[in-house]
Amino acid sequence: MDSPRETVYKAIEFRRPERLPINGYGPASDCLLLMPDWTGGAPAESGTDEWGCVWTRSNMHNIGQVTGHPLEDLDDLARFAFPDPTDPARFATVAQRAREIESGPRAERFRITAIWNTVWERMHMLHGFENCLVALIEDEPEIHDMADRIVDWCIAHIEAMHREAGSTVDAFMMTEDWGTETSLMISPALFESFFFPRYKRLFDAVHDKGWKVWMHSCGRINDAIPLLIEAGVDVLNMQQPLVNGIEEIGQRFAGKVAFETLCDIQKTLPIGDEEIIRNEAKQLMTHWGTEQGGFILGDYGDAEAIGAPPEAKACMLDAFRSLDQWKHNPDS
Repeated sequence: MDSPRETVYKAIEFRRPERLPINGYGPASDCLLLMPDWTGGAPAESGTDEWGCVWTRSNMHNIGQVTGHPLEDLDDLARFAFPDPTDPARFATVAQRAREIESGPRAERFRITAIWNTVWERMHMLHGFENCLVALIEDEPEIHDMADRIVDWCIAHIEAMHREAGSTVDAFMMTEDWGTETSLMISPALFESFFFPRYKRLFDAVHDKGWKVWMHSCGRINDAIPLLIEAGVDVLNMQQPLVNGIEEIGQRFAGKVAFETLCDIQKTLPIGDEEIIRNEAKQLMTHWGTEQGGFILGDYGDAEAIGAPPEAKACMLDAFRSLDQWKHNPDS
């Protein structure tokens, strides 16, 4: 029997896993997170993060949103001090925790590290969403400089994390929400000319460390997927499959990239209907997976944030497990 770690690797590399791999769901998970001591994400309450972005929270159960942008005027870029991506305080206990993973009961799990809000998300948090769109369309030199500095920051962080954790890490996860309900936020041509070469540089840096590239992006990102595959993404985490189109994604991309997904967090799980959940689980595994793998069941850990009843997630886990098309496939 393959270990959880090998099960995930086989799914990503299309080497016919012995069962459905799972990321999340507590003890059912085949994966674990090995994060820096400090990730620099959204503050626990309304306030300013290490980048100088001002976050505002409402009574909604979520992380809030950035309402103050420290680089609203890109003329300030030359004087703006980015946080230190190699600050030892970020990685103070990483090496120790990596050793504990390697020598303990979690050694058999697939290990993921991450940077939240990576390139595009960091850009519009710093400069403002509408400001970024205008700067991209007008091809302002400063928007290129800011994007390059952010990519440099991410690569320096990855290198520092690798020095501490090395091969204990199996994959680097990044978050980049790119889709609206109907399309990319920018034209595919602009995505290709501006973002593709920067993602390629970032993905190459991850692969140079021997890690897989694992990318989350919500919305209808269909037009970006060919470019992300070309840039080297290994796993796409997509949580709105009904927006993407289950059959369309399967026809275009099954077998070309591994998917981590689950029943739609916006249209399916909040309803909580068991029959709908089971039908969608079957559609996803049929169209997005292949006989050789390429499918990982993902999790949305906070049911309250998406308005889903707690039993919906349990139903979904049971549905995917009962439909596991790889569990009974003998090795060829």
